[in-house]
Amino acid sequence: MTKIIDITKRVYSGGTPDTRKKEYWNGNIKWLSSGETRNNFIFDTDKKITEIGVKNSSTKLALKGSIVMACAGQGFTRGQTSYLMEDMYINQSVICIEPAENKVDGLYLYYFFKNNYQLLRSLSDDHSSRGSITTAMIKNFEVNFPNIDIQKKISNLLYSIDQKIGLNNNINNNLHDLCNNLYTNLTNQLDETNSSVEIIKNIAKCVLGGTPSRAKGEYWNGSINWINSGEINKFRIIEASEKITDLGLNKSTTTLLPKGTTVLAVTGATLGQVSRLEIDSCANQSVIGIMTNDKELNNYMYLSILNSINDLILKQTGGAQQHINKNDVETHEILVPNKELISKFDETVKPLFEQISINCFENYNLEQLRDTLLPKLMNGEINLDSAL
Repeated sequence: MTKIIDITKRVYSGGTPDTRKKEYWNGNIKWLSSGETRNNFIFDTDKKITEIGVKNSSTKLALKGSIVMACAGQGFTRGQTSYLMEDMYINQSVICIEPAENKVDGLYLYYFFKNNYQLLRSLSDDHSSRGSITTAMIKNFEVNFPNIDIQKKISNLLYSIDQKIGLNNNINNNLHDLCNNLYTNLTNQLDETNSSVEIIKNIAKCVLGGTPSRAKGEYWNGSINWINSGEINKFRIIEASEKITDLGLNKSTTTLLPKGTTVLAVTGATLGQVSRLEIDSCANQSVIGIMTNDKELNNYMYLSILNSINDLILKQTGGAQQHINKNDVETHEILVPNKELISKFDETVKPLFEQISINCFENYNLEQLRDTLLPKLMNGEINLDSAL
């Protein structure tokens, strides 16, 4: 057995420039927060800081090829691990683990920590009154790794799957941008002769979801997909985290939304996020489903909501927890092309939307394969000499 500190160069956390100092922010230097460890491989950051922000704070530079881990955070964040594809500074809720190249394969170390997510969370609960992962815990974490050649075989296999997932994501982003550009080109051509202004409830049905009683076991673990607002963080939904029964559907206010429905998160951390169902699914009360009366409008509706979401967010109400009202969605105005233009537009974007869907489902299967292989490879259950 050896300790992580013995196979790494450094294990450290960062800091945050004073948020009250405008001159410290909106620069061109990448600065990583713990929430961004939701991404497996990190190329860029949500926020940027300035040189003066770096000099006047305790933030530290994490180098490309390092592993970063969220040591604190809400929900699933604590224990999330990512691999840095670029140099960037980190905040105090992120631990950087810089591997020693001659002692451990960096990608292998990344996959090792991914595989031990639950263990790290349980250890932090046991050893910290605040439930946080500390640098001391990581440094003293004992491991028993195979030789570096075996490490590289394992990481190369897993990384080849992740590369294919990343390629599909890049293709989808490009296809999505193309669809959005086609939408913009169409709307720029619209006037009173070829379009009309409609409120959404005149061309679609808006449905607010609901949650079956958690106290009723017979309502849960069925075969009907059920999503919550936290899942509306991608532009396609192909799988639900939970499933309900027919009884749960019938005994609650939730509604089964068909594939092609535009879904909008109206409260919570993902407020204002827009996605599209690629499966039939129910949703909770923090989600509004927008089902068009004409299926030819499905793709146009999704892009319309996506491009006008800021207008709906500006109408949000609430005190401690902001939310978008169903009535504001129903009375939201959009410019609708005439039947001929909609048909031509849908004919153009439909195959692009379908390819995005195909890629999303392929990625889901690849992720399942990777997550199945990961523990087996790490535990030596798969003989690489015979498998590769």
